[in-house]
Amino acid sequence: MVKMGTVWDRTIEVLNGRTGMIAPIALLGMLLPSVIRDGYVAFAAPGTMSFALIGSILAIGTLIAMLWSQLAIVAIATDPATDAASARRDAGARVLPALGITVLITLVAALLVVPPMIVLIQSGFDFTAAANGRSAQMTPPSAGVAGFIALYSLAYLLVAIWIGARLVLLNPVILNERLGIGAIRRSVQLTRGLTWRIIGVLILFAIVMLVSTWAAQSVTGIVFRLALGADGIGTATFLSGVAATIVTTAFTALAAVFTAQLYVATREKHAVP
Repeated sequence: MVKMGTVWDRTIEVLNGRTGMIAPIALLGMLLPSVIRDGYVAFAAPGTMSFALIGSILAIGTLIAMLWSQLAIVAIATDPATDAASARRDAGARVLPALGITVLITLVAALLVVPPMIVLIQSGFDFTAAANGRSAQMTPPSAGVAGFIALYSLAYLLVAIWIGARLVLLNPVILNERLGIGAIRRSVQLTRGLTWRIIGVLILFAIVMLVSTWAAQSVTGIVFRLALGADGIGTATFLSGVAATIVTTAFTALAAVFTAQLYVATREKHAVP
């Protein structure tokens, strides 16, 4: 039986012994690309074709870099014999399959958002007015439409949490078992019987990360606004965002180590005859 307490203890052991290997990868693959992307969005002139094009390239590059760094951290955390160089190589070899599966899952999630949007369009909902902040001029949807949207949104959230728990081992499987689309089925297989425990961990992790990120951004935002004055609000907002990204990077690296150890534990469980 897989115990989350044991997985967490093993995660701490990995962090205690291999943080020196993990930290540079997290800084290079998670923090730096995110800061560059956010800096461009914060200081470049919006509303132009070049802004949209460069912004899209940076967003895609950031996603690829983050997938690569997560895979590298998983490699380091899965096998004590793995060094940083081999972890980077293994991650580079598997980043494209990870990207493909990420895009596939994102497309499916986006398609599942379409039905309520169609219902809203048919009910006469004005998306343009809503985007421009003119909600006061809009006719509210009927009770039936509002009820459908509420129930659909709740069901979507619950299903997303459940699927997220079953696919939490995607990266370790993609990296260690060299699977492509089959990694989805393998992750579901490995997490069988652990869904509710994984959901509990995910919810707790999300709460702690959101609170920590909010606190870091709020406190540093106040400090930077006081230091830079009214003329530096944009810069202060960007710098507070960097502080939040540092916190998010730490939690993302922690999550990668945890999922690697959870993968090791579930693989051991399924290997027992």
